[in-house]
Amino acid sequence: MSAPVDHLQERLLDASESLTDIMPSAITLAMMLRHRSMAAWLRREFEGYAPETELPAYRHDVSGHIVARSPQYGWIPAPVDKQQLEQFGHLDLHEGVAELEKICMNCKKGNGHRISLPPEHLRELQQKINLTAELAINVSRSAYCDVIRTIRGTLYLWTSAVLESGLAGDHNSFSQEEKQQVAGLDEPTRFWREAAESLHQLPVPDVREAGFLERMFGRAG
Repeated sequence: MSAPVDHLQERLLDASESLTDIMPSAITLAMMLRHRSMAAWLRREFEGYAPETELPAYRHDVSGHIVARSPQYGWIPAPVDKQQLEQFGHLDLHEGVAELEKICMNCKKGNGHRISLPPEHLRELQQKINLTAELAINVSRSAYCDVIRTIRGTLYLWTSAVLESGLAGDHNSFSQEEKQQVAGLDEPTRFWREAAESLHQLPVPDVREAGFLERMFGRAG
């Protein structure tokens, strides 16, 4: 016998467990409980969102900084004003959990991840600021990690609600009555909104940084 809900929550609170590794178990639990909406949301988070798919708020319009590549100094802040930053310095994050977590692990705290501007935006902004240099958006590590923690926090809140409904302990499967007990908890939007609002109060761990050897040999992904 196993305790799928209890065990999943324990893993969510364990900083050594990556969200990428936890997600398949979460999807399995959602299917066992017949939480179809939760399972569908988890699959989208795990696999990534198609370009035309509507994104949850925590993945939409993520802010960054515009940087320019200097032949002499490398990447430096670009000379953009607030209006230009507002127009060009935001992006949506469509990547799956594994890619987002890899970015977090491979970025040192205080650093960020650069994303090239789309060609049409690059040309337009170059003209606006009269600069021919390569331009990119630099999104902070913390912005990526907040997305991962929001997803992890959503799962924590969901499993907490399931446990509070009496589904703790050993289960190889759940009875029809038990599934009915938690039928009203198949609401991923409710839980991710709550997670986003209380992100820094939740007990879920932050994404760890990859160690030196992981960076050298690619073990972080």
